[in-house]
Amino acid sequence: MTPAGTKPGDVGGKVASSGPAKAARTTGSSAVAPSARYTPPIPQAAKESPPWLPALMLALFVIGGVAIMLRYLVFSDSNWPMLVGLACLLGGLFTATKWR
Repeated sequence: MTPAGTKPGDVGGKVASSGPAKAARTTGSSAVAPSARYTPPIPQAAKESPPWLPALMLALFVIGGVAIMLRYLVFSDSNWPMLVGLACLLGGLFTATKWR
């Protein structure tokens, strides 16, 4: 433990280091300087996702799965249903990451 009013690097009330670090520690005022890294609190509305987001996510998953199945069952000569299905599945995964 350090004595009251001293910092871990202080020895007998004096700073144990030398050079620029010593000048920086000893020349400041005793008050705490305001931080430039202040982050305001996040509003409650930003923490909750809109109620339509889970429905959109599930709809994209279902549409993507159906499109991929249709590619193999109906449109065997075209790859467009596969591309649409993969795009919908990726869109569903993206919306799943935004759901809180």
